[in-house]
Amino acid sequence: MSVEALLALVAALLQAGGMLAAAPLLRTGIKKMKARLQNRQGPPLLQGYYDLAKLLGKESVQSETASWVYAAGPRAYFATVVAATTLVPVLVAAAPLEATGGILLLVGTLALGRFALATAALDTGSPFGGMGSSRDMTIAALAEPALMLGLFASALSVGTMNLGVLVRDLVQQGPSWHPSDLLAFAGLFIIVIAETGRIPVDNPATHLELTMIHEAMALEYAGPDLALVEWASAVKELLYLTLLVNLFLPVGIATGFAPGALLVALGAWAGKVFLLAVAVTLVESTNAKLRLFRVPELVSVSLGLAFLALAIRFL
Repeated sequence: MSVEALLALVAALLQAGGMLAAAPLLRTGIKKMKARLQNRQGPPLLQGYYDLAKLLGKESVQSETASWVYAAGPRAYFATVVAATTLVPVLVAAAPLEATGGILLLVGTLALGRFALATAALDTGSPFGGMGSSRDMTIAALAEPALMLGLFASALSVGTMNLGVLVRDLVQQGPSWHPSDLLAFAGLFIIVIAETGRIPVDNPATHLELTMIHEAMALEYAGPDLALVEWASAVKELLYLTLLVNLFLPVGIATGFAPGALLVALGAWAGKVFLLAVAVTLVESTNAKLRLFRVPELVSVSLGLAFLALAIRFL
C-alpha cells in the first residue's frame, strides 16, 4: 500500500469516527431545542449516548420467521452510512476517499443502505415493516432524484462531480449567492427534512400506525440491532447537514492539516451545523405532520426547485 493510500485510509477512519461520535449529540440537541420551544426541559445533552449504551448492552431478539436478511439489514445500513461519511468533506476541503467517486457514489451508497433496511423490514412478514418499507420507497422515488439534481446544480458551477474538488473550488471562489445555488439549497433542505424523518414528513417520536415511516421499519428490532439503526440514522442526519453547509457556505473550512486551521474548521463546522439544526427545529416546531398522501407533494417541491436550479445554471 502506498503512503497516499495509507494516509487516505487513516483520514477516512478518523473522519468516520468523529461523525459517529458527534451524531448522537446532534439528535439530542434538536430534541432539547424543540423541548425548550415548548416550555419543557427536554433530555440531557448526553441522553443519546446513554440510549445507545443501553441498547448495545441488551440482547437481540429475532423472529422465528426471519432469515439472514433481517440480521444483515441493520449492519448493511450502518456500514453504508459510515462509508458515505468518507466521501464528504467535513473539516478539510477534501474527502478522505474522494478518489473513489463523487456525487453518484454518495447517493448510490445511501440508496443501498435504504434498500438493505427496507428489505430487512419485509423479511419478518410484519405488516408494520411492509407498511414502513412501502412508504419509505415512495418518498425515496422522489427524494433521491431531487438530491442528485440539487447536487448537480452545485457541481455545474465548477464542472466536476467530485465533492472534494467542488468544495476546494468553492473555497477559492468564496460563497456564491447565485439564484441557482439558493434554489438548490432550498430544495436540498427539504430533502434533509424528508430523508431524516422529520416533521412535517415523519415524526420520529411516535409509533402511531397512521403516521410512522422510518420507525415502522425499525419496529421489529431490539438491542444492538436497534442501536445500529438509530446510530446510523443520526449519522445520516449529520452527514446531510454537513453536506449542505460545506457545499453552500464553505466558510472556515481548512485547506490543509495544520492544527490551528483544523481547530478553526472544527469551530466553524460546529457553528454552521448548529445553525442549520436550529432551522430544522423551527420547521418541526412550527409545522404539523402532513397527511401521508401530501408528503409526495412536498418532496415534489424539492424536485421542482432542483430542476429550476439546473435550468437557471444552464441559462
